[in-house]
Amino acid sequence: MKREIKIAATLLAGLLASSAAAQQSNSGPPRGFDRGPVAAFPARPKAPADVLARGKAAYDTNCASCHGADARGGERGGNNLLRSDITMKDSDGSLLRQFLLNPTGAEHTGVREGPQKFDLSAQQAADISAYIRNFPLSSRDPGRMRPPTIVVGDAKAGEAYFGAKCGSCHSATGDLKGVAARISDARTLQQTWLMPILPGRAGGARAAAHPVTVTVTQPDGTKVEGTLGRIDDFIVTLTEADGTNRSFRRDGDVPKVELHDPMQQHRDLLSVYTDRDIHNVTAYLATLK
Repeated sequence: MKREIKIAATLLAGLLASSAAAQQSNSGPPRGFDRGPVAAFPARPKAPADVLARGKAAYDTNCASCHGADARGGERGGNNLLRSDITMKDSDGSLLRQFLLNPTGAEHTGVREGPQKFDLSAQQAADISAYIRNFPLSSRDPGRMRPPTIVVGDAKAGEAYFGAKCGSCHSATGDLKGVAARISDARTLQQTWLMPILPGRAGGARAAAHPVTVTVTQPDGTKVEGTLGRIDDFIVTLTEADGTNRSFRRDGDVPKVELHDPMQQHRDLLSVYTDRDIHNVTAYLATLK
């Protein structure tokens, strides 16, 4: 018996040692191991200002309409040039020019306008290549070249659209008088009229000022009204005006539940707006100072 216990203890010790070794192996190098310095993301050498100016002019004329002002792809189907194999490998414009003389292959896949040939000079290709390589690379929005303003729409067209879609509830001389002075940042102004109630921060305060309410009609005809707390296929909860919390089990359409969302029209319009509509209405609202 003692012999069997000793053998079992020996096996257990061996298993524990093996487990510890495996954990140390899986958790990375042992203590004291020097990985060496972590290399920073390689910075591209900045081209002279005159080269970048020429490159921007040539890019805006020949490339921006398809590949976007920030070279990350445009509405006409151009691909992201910052991640293009050709532009990433090109250092003097020679690869870019060679491709533009015979634009075939994956670099133009998906471009709705089809491949286009550009007989650029070697200098123009070099300037464009330097301009593209000057864009900051980042997986986050700060790496993008944001436009100086988003107020690029037609204010007159926006006023007409506002009158047709929004005028029944809002007025430029009433609730929206001076809205552009109160909300001076155009991006915030645009987001505010698109969806006035958003979760978190200021949106949370607006949501509290315009809560979704609910009416629950029970089988005996009794109605209970309050601010909606939660609703799903099985339960609905609400808070009555006096602060009383109520909850009701749901079984299909029993009890009858009616939601009253003051922002429902805004939500419905989100699937209707075109980009042009959004830009035009924002341009119009930006004039209400």
